Amino acid sequence: MGATGATGGALLHRLTGLDVPCRAISRTPGTLRAATDARAPVEIVGADAADPRTLRDALKGSTQLFLAMANSPRQAELEMNAIDAAALCGVEHVVKLSAPAAEPASPVAISRGHWQVEEHLAATGMTATLLRPYAFMQKLLLNAPSVAQGVLIGAMRDAPCNYIDVRDIADVAAETLLDPGLAGATYTLTGPQAFSHSALARLLGELTGRPVRHIDLPPNDFHSHLLSTAHMPPWLASHVVEIQQLAVSRPEFPNDTTETVLGRPARTLPDFIREHLRVFTATT
Repeated sequence: MGATGATGGALLHRLTGLDVPCRAISRTPGTLRAATDARAPVEIVGADAADPRTLRDALKGSTQLFLAMANSPRQAELEMNAIDAAALCGVEHVVKLSAPAAEPASPVAISRGHWQVEEHLAATGMTATLLRPYAFMQKLLLNAPSVAQGVLIGAMRDAPCNYIDVRDIADVAAETLLDPGLAGATYTLTGPQAFSHSALARLLGELTGRPVRHIDLPPNDFHSHLLSTAHMPPWLASHVVEIQQLAVSRPEFPNDTTETVLGRPARTLPDFIREHLRVFTATT
């Protein structure tokens, strides 16, 4: 579930590249079908996480479930619907995309929801594999318009932030689905190096050949900026601010879990930026 999302889409690409038979569940199966190679060993079905009946129909016959749903105020409710349907359908193993600060008293509201879902999953008796990645490199593309104008705006002071490529998260997910020896554990995932916003601005400037200035705002001002300039809904603006403030209160350090699971180095942030230089330098 979540086959049209960044991580779910990358996992689908990985599994079909390995010729692993799988089923992709989407609220918009037609859109997903049009974007999927017809020769791939994938069955595409429609289901709505708000409708338990469609979930049960979509999950019948499945033995494992990868669960990644978009952040939203209803995320915990919808993920628990999917977990309940999976349990009823006889699914044996669930790989859930979670978050590092999944705790009952987490300062990040979405992470409190992840903890609630993790607890709900544990109570079902299904084998639970939890992936807790830090910041997605792909999310940096949302900053591309301001970076192209020479500015990187945030509210993280000079705190280091772990970044990981969603393709590495997907590759780890694939390994936990395909190797029973990896199932049932919790994996906190990072890239190989943490970057503060000021270091990230310098890196962007070096790679784009254009100066990029880091502007650090007070949290309330950054929240207002996200509402007025990025046009985020209030809950999402609050989520972004909470994540950045978490990095300030809990300094982040990279680990080698991704490399250990995959048997290869994790993708680096400089290589990701080089891969997307056109986006970061576009001015229109």
